[in-house]
Amino acid sequence: MAAIPVYRWRLAPDGLATRRQLRAAGLRPGGQDVAAQLERPRRRRGPLVAYLYRVDAAKPVRPMTSAKWAALAKANAARRTCPECGRDAGYVIPSSLGMCATCAYPDEEQRAA
Repeated sequence: MAAIPVYRWRLAPDGLATRRQLRAAGLRPGGQDVAAQLERPRRRRGPLVAYLYRVDAAKPVRPMTSAKWAALAKANAARRTCPECGRDAGYVIPSSLGMCATCAYPDEEQRAA
């Protein structure tokens, strides 16, 4: 495997982009290999690394189908549903609690009333 070129932060040549930059332009890597890598030095830890892809070889983002939208809505609804009381909490239930705030802290609700 050949070594990929490494560029310093903000010094990459035109025609290369990160995944986020491709996504913002409505593109995706489309199966291509990493073309280069960016490194941003840090003081106490190893450098931050970002992989770069060729923009000319990128493909357009696939559009969401109605089935994908439905699956995403169902998954988000499951993240908001409390497993204890079964109600929609109106927010994503934190994994640290594992249930809605009303079920996690029943004494707080009684004091507020």
